[in-house]
Amino acid sequence: MLLGAATVQAQGLTWQEGLRGDAPERYTVVRGDTLWGISGRFLQHPWQWPEVWQVNPQIRNPHLIYPGDVVYLYDCNGRPCIGLERGQGTVRLSPEVRRIPTREAIEPIPLEVIRHFLRDHRVVDDPEALDELAYVVAGDDRRIISGAGDRIYARGEIERGPRYGIYRIGERYNDAVSGELLGLELESVGQARVQRTEEDIVVLEVLSASQEVRNNDIILPLESRELVREFVPRAPDGAVDGRILAVPGGVRFIGRLQVVALDRGRRDGLETGHVLQVEQQGERVNDPRSGEVLRLPGIEAGLIMVFRPYEKMSYGLVMRASRTLEVGDRVHNPRHGRGVALR
Repeated sequence: MLLGAATVQAQGLTWQEGLRGDAPERYTVVRGDTLWGISGRFLQHPWQWPEVWQVNPQIRNPHLIYPGDVVYLYDCNGRPCIGLERGQGTVRLSPEVRRIPTREAIEPIPLEVIRHFLRDHRVVDDPEALDELAYVVAGDDRRIISGAGDRIYARGEIERGPRYGIYRIGERYNDAVSGELLGLELESVGQARVQRTEEDIVVLEVLSASQEVRNNDIILPLESRELVREFVPRAPDGAVDGRILAVPGGVRFIGRLQVVALDRGRRDGLETGHVLQVEQQGERVNDPRSGEVLRLPGIEAGLIMVFRPYEKMSYGLVMRASRTLEVGDRVHNPRHGRGVALR
């Protein structure tokens, strides 16, 4: 798991602030651990990990944590730091020695949920850009619906070689207050491979299809993203105040490890790995003396980590949910910890 490109100075936390009361002095990483889980063993708030993590320059590739490594607490100029001791990097299976490959490094969070989601969903920021994208004009034998193993014909800019995704326009994400279009969701229909090009018509073979491929479906190169290298749980640098915009798939009530769409994106300062707190609106009550209607303070209900920011919106993963979350719940900077912008 990649933790950061440079040493982070521990200047945010004191020994009395932010650490769990039962934080261990040393913890040996086991298979199945995640960075989020390890952070939670030491810190009250996992997004404060960069404030205490110290890279050991003597360790080769210190940003990766493997099963068998030891994470430990130590004093760093009067403040707590977390360091790393590289565990045994080999497993002896006489007469051979097998080194632990990079792919076995621990993940920051359960990434399979995100990988699966990103295979099937992406967002176009500018609807006018759709007119510039390649699209299906026909199926084999003039069919308007095709499936795996069939040929399809498309127009537009498509290079021979890589696999392409086939997408269909799905949800329109609009700002609930201003009505601004934040993005168009594209839902995966399948994958295809270029066979040949004749003049301005591209012939493709459908390799897989979760739905029937239809005329006017969009053809795009598959997104290639190395998720592990982008995640460090941390609070945003600036103030962020938004809402849960939707849940892809139409679900309204939201729990842990569900993907949500947020109405804030890169233009609002969000980056991969940023953690936001979810706040549910307080109830309306009547003052027993004056009779006036009062709104009770909001209730902290969960944490969301941004994993795919777009320009005007983002996708995030619910990492913690103390209550059932809903579309429309407020998201903002975590309230705890030094160096964290508050609302």
